[in-house]
Amino acid sequence: MGDIWTWLISFFFLIALVGIIVYQLVCLADLEFDYINPYDSASRINSVVLPEFIVQGVLCVFYLLTGHWVMALLCIPYLYYNFQLYSKRQHLVDVTEIFNLLNWEKKKRLFKLAYIILNLFLTIFWMIYSALDDYED
Repeated sequence: MGDIWTWLISFFFLIALVGIIVYQLVCLADLEFDYINPYDSASRINSVVLPEFIVQGVLCVFYLLTGHWVMALLCIPYLYYNFQLYSKRQHLVDVTEIFNLLNWEKKKRLFKLAYIILNLFLTIFWMIYSALDDYED
């Protein structure tokens, strides 16, 4: 029964990450269609970048502490990428360059979204598998 709770907690972490990344994509789309100015878009995106990094780091540590080594290994490349962005100070969106880098920023976040959705599907699979395994016992 404890394994189901582990997968359920990781499911909510991943849903939070999906929500943060979709919010960033919506801000970029609003900027692209001129619904919002560059300063507001950059400040909204920059306000959720560090929470995204923190949630992803906590999720990776959570997988390590609960002994789900494969899922932790799947989280490490994303964690490393976030660490590299943060250490090079490239994690924030620059207001003056946001229009020049709009397509790159969207592609980067779409790649992150696809990666998180893959982890989400794996988590759902393991949650269902654990529930069925506990049901048979």
